[in-house]
Amino acid sequence: MKYLLLLIGLGVLFFVLGARRGRPSEPEARKPPPPAPPQAMLSCAECGMHLPADEALPGKGGVFCSAAHRTSFEARQGQA
Repeated sequence: MKYLLLLIGLGVLFFVLGARRGRPSEPEARKPPPPAPPQAMLSCAECGMHLPADEALPGKGGVFCSAAHRTSFEARQGQA
């Protein structure tokens, strides 16, 4: 009977130690993700709104915040 209790105790001990080993430590789990690197901000040639460079749409005469602004700007430039 005492060997059975010893075997159960060792099983519980290995289970607890194994569960702890699989989880990250407390300071590592609370560490916030690194901030995103800064991006260049560009101004829309039509309305002047600032937007990140990776979201800007290139066109004739500058960069734009939307396809509608690019179309209206280029249409106006073609008339002049």
